[in-house]
Amino acid sequence: MSNALVPMKDTEGSGELIQLVSFNLDQEEYGVEVLKVREIIRMNTITHMPNTPHYVEGIINLRGKVIPIISMRKRFGLMESDNDSHTRIMIMDIGGELMGFIVDSVSEVIRISGTEIQPSPSVAGGGIDQDCIAGVINMSERLLVLLDLDRMFSQEEKEFFS
Repeated sequence: MSNALVPMKDTEGSGELIQLVSFNLDQEEYGVEVLKVREIIRMNTITHMPNTPHYVEGIINLRGKVIPIISMRKRFGLMESDNDSHTRIMIMDIGGELMGFIVDSVSEVIRISGTEIQPSPSVAGGGIDQDCIAGVINMSERLLVLLDLDRMFSQEEKEFFS
């Protein structure tokens, strides 16, 4: 049995296998490296904080540690929706800091070869900040947008969270 947190070598020689956690937002599927994800929890009571960016929902206490919670829908400029039984908070390591990201649902852990990642087309005026898109993966019937969360926030925003 392989350790899910360690990238594996592809035995066919086509590149390194990468493991991604896929999640859904507004009927689209996204993926992040499994190494960034610390845990996935159900929606929790969020304490709202004044004078924070519009996409910051607030903070939670997770086993004694205060974690900022980001609405991925608001961050990407998507329409807000009500939370339901599938809504999750993905606790992720972003630049050494733990942050929570609210997503519509978490799908699965996917293993892909690094050669399957295609560069993302540049789309002007898209809802998602293009800098944080690391690529696109064609998965037969669907496309998965690969995110680089380390590039999601500007330096000023990173300083706000630390």
